[in-house]
Amino acid sequence: MNIRIDDLSHPAVQALLEEHLQNMHEISPPASVHALDLEQLRKPEITFWSAWQDATLVGVGALKELDRQHGEIKSMRTPRTLRRQGAGRTILAHIIEQAMTRGYKRLSLETGSMVQFEPAQSLYKSFGFTFCGPFGGYVEDPNSVFMTKVLGDVSAA
Repeated sequence: MNIRIDDLSHPAVQALLEEHLQNMHEISPPASVHALDLEQLRKPEITFWSAWQDATLVGVGALKELDRQHGEIKSMRTPRTLRRQGAGRTILAHIIEQAMTRGYKRLSLETGSMVQFEPAQSLYKSFGFTFCGPFGGYVEDPNSVFMTKVLGDVSAA
């Protein structure tokens, strides 16, 4: 698998992000959708990666710098037809490694609280993320859960 910094111009990347946004709006109330669109993902504080297996896009993920010691995982997504093949684990490990390289002390994320998000929550838990309160600009929301990981330990199953 080849993971690379991406400029979000490839049609496959754009289609996957559109699938992601559409799916988030299908299962979450509008005020609880925190997925970013293409323009938001192009902000300078965000690094976006795409993962490829030969010519096939197998996933994406992004890292947003909240401050010099705290990063946020954004836009983790694998195409529906390619799930459960390890791409998500590989992208998450890459993002954690990049956060540690940057010297972040903490890495956090927001995901949904509904049953559809349980596989994502399980993935994050397997990498040592634990539930926490809102961070950054987030507020308590029954449709969101917040997770964080103190960096320095990259052990994962």
